[in-house]
Amino acid sequence: MDGQRCHWCGTDPVYVAYHDTEWGMPDTDPRVLWEKLILDGFQAGLSWITILRRRDGFRDAFEGFHPDTIARWGEPEVTRLLADPRIIRHRGKIEATILNARAYLDMPDFGAFLWDYVDGTPFVNAPETPADIPAATDLSHRISKDLRKRGFRFCGPTITYAFLQASGLINDHLVGCPARARCLSAGQRVQNGQRVG
Repeated sequence: MDGQRCHWCGTDPVYVAYHDTEWGMPDTDPRVLWEKLILDGFQAGLSWITILRRRDGFRDAFEGFHPDTIARWGEPEVTRLLADPRIIRHRGKIEATILNARAYLDMPDFGAFLWDYVDGTPFVNAPETPADIPAATDLSHRISKDLRKRGFRFCGPTITYAFLQASGLINDHLVGCPARARCLSAGQRVQNGQRVG
């Protein structure tokens, strides 16, 4: 990839691949968006690379992140997950995932709910340096508040902003980053009503 990548992925091959092919790519699949929100919740207090390296383990332990399955879970599944070294073993985050699955199922379309906040078009920033990228915005505060009203947990404004960036509702690739153009192109497809993700 030519050009200067965003600073945060460094040179770790796993992180670089994630940056180059996933981060900031607009996603409209409700189930995939839900998984991303859950994983961003597990990231709270940790670095994203910690979650990324365990993502396959998370997917296996959480049975593919199917909300209809997870919504039926209770204490036996929480106990099982607390003993699983492939994931972040945090009772509060595990229990929040079950609550979030139930909240997700109570919504007609999680993807439409999120994309309506940006009128179906990714919000494009033009950060030239890492200092130009905020940790949270009015938008992430608003979405976080609405999610919590609907019963979601571990979705504060900072987690929500990271989720919006990762899911491509906000394009925060640095100006000059080669991945920026790919995300802009994918954003145009979303704007034109094509499903992405």
